Amino acid sequence: MTIEKKQWKRSIFNHTQSSPNVEAALEINASICFDSCVTFQRRIMHTTEEADARFYRDTESIAFPALSDEQLATLESLGTRRKVNRGEIVYKAGQRDVPFNLVLSGELEVFESRDGEEQILGVPGPRDFVGDISMLTGTAVIATVRGKAEESEIVQIPAARFRRALAEIPSVSETIVSALIMRRKRLQRDREFTGLRILADRDSREGHQLDDFLDKNHYPHRVIDAASEQGQTLAQRMNLASRDLPALITPSGMPLRHPSLREVARVAGLLRPLASEDEDEILSDLAIVGAGPAGLAAAVYAASEGLNTVVLESYAPGGQAGASSLIEQLQAFRFGAKFTTPSQALSLGYTPDAEHPHFLHIEGCNAVLRAKAVIIATGANYRRLDAEGREQFEGLGVYYAATPLEAQLCSGSTAIVAGAGNSAGQAAMFVSEGAQKVLLVVRGDSLTKNMSSYLSRRVETKKNIQILYQTEIRRMMGRRKLESVEIENTGTGARRMVETPAVFSMTGALPCTGWLPAEIERDDKGFILTGAKVAQSSAWQKMDRAPGPMETSRPGVFAAGDVRSGSVKRCAAAVGEGGMAVANVHRALASYRTH
Repeated sequence: MTIEKKQWKRSIFNHTQSSPNVEAALEINASICFDSCVTFQRRIMHTTEEADARFYRDTESIAFPALSDEQLATLESLGTRRKVNRGEIVYKAGQRDVPFNLVLSGELEVFESRDGEEQILGVPGPRDFVGDISMLTGTAVIATVRGKAEESEIVQIPAARFRRALAEIPSVSETIVSALIMRRKRLQRDREFTGLRILADRDSREGHQLDDFLDKNHYPHRVIDAASEQGQTLAQRMNLASRDLPALITPSGMPLRHPSLREVARVAGLLRPLASEDEDEILSDLAIVGAGPAGLAAAVYAASEGLNTVVLESYAPGGQAGASSLIEQLQAFRFGAKFTTPSQALSLGYTPDAEHPHFLHIEGCNAVLRAKAVIIATGANYRRLDAEGREQFEGLGVYYAATPLEAQLCSGSTAIVAGAGNSAGQAAMFVSEGAQKVLLVVRGDSLTKNMSSYLSRRVETKKNIQILYQTEIRRMMGRRKLESVEIENTGTGARRMVETPAVFSMTGALPCTGWLPAEIERDDKGFILTGAKVAQSSAWQKMDRAPGPMETSRPGVFAAGDVRSGSVKRCAAAVGEGGMAVANVHRALASYRTH
């Protein structure tokens, strides 16, 4: 915020009763303080502006490449020509699966509409192409495009044909995919661009969840504090009262009050219908349930190898992989995998001797998804701490991942990490870089039982990490967000209060297998058994082949990643298992064809 010098001086004198001489001295000091503040502020702004300018300069050639004559000819052969007059709309923000547009002559104008005003994002001319990664993913486009010149001529390539071409024609694929990804990165760095807007109270749990959902799904958006001047102005313009918040402002300018994640996904184009209203079943070669590291890897391998692949994800693709999953997701899209988010698999059934023997019922979908094979990659949900008041602080002080977003909340203060495994040790080390102090709360009396010796030594020797053995969190308190917790030493029964803005719960996970039928055998902790461990099950006794390493007790159903019993609970390992599962699928399908 820029502070006027007059206001700065007035704020000082409001606290001072002084003689003219003292007042004059204070005025000089106030001016010096103000000038120092402004100088510091300008330095920060100048540094940020320099970094932005450098970023835009360094990425210009990637985001807006000069297409060769050969690339232009290849693209033109895939589409049809269209004349566009000045002001004529090519497509509007919020539309899905829009065609790829290549400008042959004239100029187009790309802009964002916001509260009756337009922000010009680009003016593509001859040999330029329009769009960002929504062209690849089929999500809702984030800007409107119209004709700028009196008359322009463009080539339009339908979305499905465009994505197929990117998978089949490497001469244009790398250049265009890199450009579309970089354009999204440049746009997200643009402080003037908003995308979808979430109007919410600063400490709103619902608002935080909407922000997290769109962020993990890589969809551009901004969160506006309802108490800020901008927030109050927007609420008044949209006729939104505090009881209506959080609200999502759509590209058309219409607010959605207390939207569900499915409503948000529908606006962003993430929730894609797998079937039309009159269809009662969807046929696929492979259905993948879960788009974490294992599911995404499986989708890339399966789709690139020609399998008709459908991916169901209940929250956001990527799982542990987070933002780094975007490239894998785009690769899967390029090869034709169909994603829908949020889509929850409700049940898994089986029809013997059918061409597509496995079938899934999906939340919010009337059609049944039938598949020749299924990969279960649903991962595991984090265990919840058994502490009074914990529910009200989920996302407002209680976290299940230690990312920079959460870690900055406890910068300079005391943070608590609960758990004794590798994930807890890694979280404690990461958070300790910014927190003044980290309390590692351990139920047992040792770290070495569940934590690697290398990591446990690092934790034990870190100066600002204190390990509290035989300790549990009993109660959590705060007004609108977490402010303090009560911990108990279970050996002595002594309790004490600790002021903290954040508790990182790293106490293990429960596999997401409750929706599966009893025929899918699991171990005593609920993780899915595969390979040799299910070879004696009744279904395999009737088969003339042995189960693959990733195959479950039901032939043709596979498990990969954290949900599988005996898997290494690491992101890289899950990616490898996704690829292995697809190899198992190919062998199984080949045996069916032979049979």
